[in-house]
Amino acid sequence: MVRIVLTATVLMATLLLSMPSSAQNLEAYQFDEPAQEAIFKELINELRCPKCQNQSIADSNAELARDLRDRTYFMVKEGATKQEVIDFMVARYGDFVHYQPPVTFVTSILWWGPIVVVAIGGLVIVFRVRQQRSAEVELSDEERQRLAALQSQANKDEER
Repeated sequence: MVRIVLTATVLMATLLLSMPSSAQNLEAYQFDEPAQEAIFKELINELRCPKCQNQSIADSNAELARDLRDRTYFMVKEGATKQEVIDFMVARYGDFVHYQPPVTFVTSILWWGPIVVVAIGGLVIVFRVRQQRSAEVELSDEERQRLAALQSQANKDEER
């Protein structure tokens, strides 16, 4: 039993050490200034891989992510600001490529739409309940007599 666990542990350690990490991939990018390197690292963590959909281009091993990292590197190396790189990527790949998309009419619908739907549903429920409570039932004379008879019968049954 111990031998199986030890073998499994060695196998897992070998697999984990053989996997490429994003830190190994970033060693190829050399910068003249530490400020450029800081901007580059911020950008590759803020930009989303369009192919992987929920990984930053720093974490993705997709070829498209590598191309985006290279493009970001060259733009930063040429002196582009962080916003210029983001604008370039958004122009080419859309708002999806940036983890912090701008607030537009469409994004506001996504954020506020569910709240509005729940509020309207709550108002409809409140309106329906009040409408049902306020609706008074008019009894005919015959129904009133029948109700009185039933109530008096119930009172007699309770007294026994």
